[in-house]
Amino acid sequence: MSNWTEHFIHTGPGGSEDYRNVMANCAQELATVFESAERPYSGMDPMLLRENIFGMSLANEDAEPLDTVIRQVARDIARHAIVVQHPHCIAHLHTPPMLCGIAAENFIAAQNQSMDSWDQSGSATFVEQHVIAHLCRLFSYPSEGDGVFTSGGTQGNIMALLIARDWFARQRSGHNVQRDGLPPYASRLRIIGSAKSHFTLEKAASVMGLGQQAVVRIPTNPDGTMIIEALESTLRQLQVDGLLPFVIVGTAGTTDHGAVDGLRDISRIARASNIWFHVDAAYGGAMILSQAKQRLAGIELADSLIVDFHKMWFQPVSCGALLMRDTSDFKYLLHHADYLNRESDDLPNLVDKTISTTRRFDALKVFMMLRAVGTDTLGAMVDHLLQQGTAIALHLREDERFELLALPALSTVLFRYADLPETLGIDAFNRQLRVALLKRGIAVLGETTVAGKVALKLTILNPCLTIGMFVDLFNKIVELAETLKSDVLAEHV
Repeated sequence: MSNWTEHFIHTGPGGSEDYRNVMANCAQELATVFESAERPYSGMDPMLLRENIFGMSLANEDAEPLDTVIRQVARDIARHAIVVQHPHCIAHLHTPPMLCGIAAENFIAAQNQSMDSWDQSGSATFVEQHVIAHLCRLFSYPSEGDGVFTSGGTQGNIMALLIARDWFARQRSGHNVQRDGLPPYASRLRIIGSAKSHFTLEKAASVMGLGQQAVVRIPTNPDGTMIIEALESTLRQLQVDGLLPFVIVGTAGTTDHGAVDGLRDISRIARASNIWFHVDAAYGGAMILSQAKQRLAGIELADSLIVDFHKMWFQPVSCGALLMRDTSDFKYLLHHADYLNRESDDLPNLVDKTISTTRRFDALKVFMMLRAVGTDTLGAMVDHLLQQGTAIALHLREDERFELLALPALSTVLFRYADLPETLGIDAFNRQLRVALLKRGIAVLGETTVAGKVALKLTILNPCLTIGMFVDLFNKIVELAETLKSDVLAEHV
């Protein structure tokens, strides 16, 4: 047995000595990686990187001491990963994590609590309940409000829409989907969202057996917000067609525009039609801490909402929450297992409120963030990101080499390189430019489509960036664009 005890933490005096050494080695290697990172990606050819990684043997006879493996991971993997802390890594809703969140991850991994039952988590269950209660107060939910931590927006949206479907079936016909399966009218059920709502609406419809055809997309205004008049007319048409919308999804921060729908108006329409009102606030929910919180007016009226802490709350992935206006609606997810959450238990088992069983203690990241950073500082960071997004957009609008495609609603800036001769296709060139920036390790930018135009995307989630860093980024984009432009024009001579 002696040859495997070294791979574990042990209780009692001296039982954690190996753990201390391993963590010290990891910290030292990672510190070297961060302090030597000059670019957001190393620039190694992706196919060569793949070849190197696939060349690392996973066969038993090639196993090495852990300190050797740690050094190898730092040298051959961590150095060629995307560096989210770098000023020119600015593509996605993927934030550099706060130190408090990284510290929390140490506790989470070492103690390995499972949040499905109290006898696997102890104090961790109460921490999650405490954090959830605080979040419900932040979002002005009534005392009946409740919630549960999720892996992120996708899981949260799927759970919310599943609950909405089962609630609707119970309200409409007393049908119990948990017990009896889909109701006879399942093919007529519809999910309503905007044209800019997250693609998880289709994913949820597929998972629930309704099919993607069950999702009805409402047109949006130029700023990406749902057109309320179109929502009302669509609902009238669905009624004429004999279809049954059971949920309307409002978005507080669309992925591309950062648009925030008119939540009060959507709530009014949902209530009048006896339809569930869900808000996807994965991106924009952090505004509840900021001076811009009035932009979320109406979110407190939602039957359910989701928020992601690995976005503008600066926590390590994965970390999100689903909040419910009425805790009794979690009954649509409740299943009992004799070995896990017995009906006779007098201690809380959080598996009662989720589609997950084994689940990480992610609430600790939010707990430590609130304790160590505080909501005032967090709110100031969010305000800074909103202001910086506007400042960067205005800077781009004044630079004739670029075309600003939309004013930012949150911290997403949509633009493209436009200093091109008519002989070059601007969409194809910007696609090529983004990929070249990535592969050469110059910058990690996003790409999307705005009004039929290919757009480069900055998703500003690092409150430590300065305007000068963005100016440097734009200069590097122009420098590479000029090189690519010359190469392309030379090919046509």
